[in-house]
Amino acid sequence: MGVVKLILEIVLVVLSLLLTLLILMHKGKGGGLSDMFGGGLTQNAGSSGVAEKNLNRWTVIIALIWVAIIITLGLFAKFNLS
Repeated sequence: MGVVKLILEIVLVVLSLLLTLLILMHKGKGGGLSDMFGGGLTQNAGSSGVAEKNLNRWTVIIALIWVAIIITLGLFAKFNLS
């Protein structure tokens, strides 16, 4: 079980970095600090293309896998499966 735990931890780190990049690639929805400094003036109102929809799908899929791995690692720790 130690090898499985190590692999899950490595995958978790990779997915964490990937998830961070995917979240940063999303365009802002407004109302944040970017609007305060004029960043919201260049946004298109409500337009969402195919690329944005695919980015949303990938972000949700990666986030669900990320959560599943965290729960699995938590169960390993709870039941002392090392």
